[in-house]
Amino acid sequence: MEFRHAPEWSVSRWFNTAGDALTLESLRGRPVVLHAFQMLCPGCVQHAVPQSIKVAEAFANTDLAVVGMHTVFEHHHAMGPDALAVYLHENRIRYPVGVDAHEDSQAIPMTMHAYHMQGTPTLCLIDRRGMLRRQHFGLLDDLRLGAEIATLLAEPA
Repeated sequence: MEFRHAPEWSVSRWFNTAGDALTLESLRGRPVVLHAFQMLCPGCVQHAVPQSIKVAEAFANTDLAVVGMHTVFEHHHAMGPDALAVYLHENRIRYPVGVDAHEDSQAIPMTMHAYHMQGTPTLCLIDRRGMLRRQHFGLLDDLRLGAEIATLLAEPA
């Protein structure tokens, strides 16, 4: 199976990073779970966000990086950074979350476009070399996700 390099993220603001911007390059050597969501997306709220929180907790003692990407492609006015800050606090989301950047003339955010995402939720698994190993639109079964993360963690740096 052939994999491609995961595109770098375009982020306008980070949360839960102590002011530091994250890049794929800065995470090289670590497997990454990138969780793209919208706070008003029913599938995200009911399934994907709770799953990402469970993943972050379950793999907290490993070098897995769990990163959220708030990628808004509709209802822009209702899902700004202030509302996102409240959402993250109320849902106890402690892993880093970036706000997917927009170009003024484009409705689709830049990271979403670069990854050719179909919508939210989208889950991306990126290996230690920065290769996109899986991209899945919708909910991925917990057991399958855990097995795929374990495979990435077992690979040498």
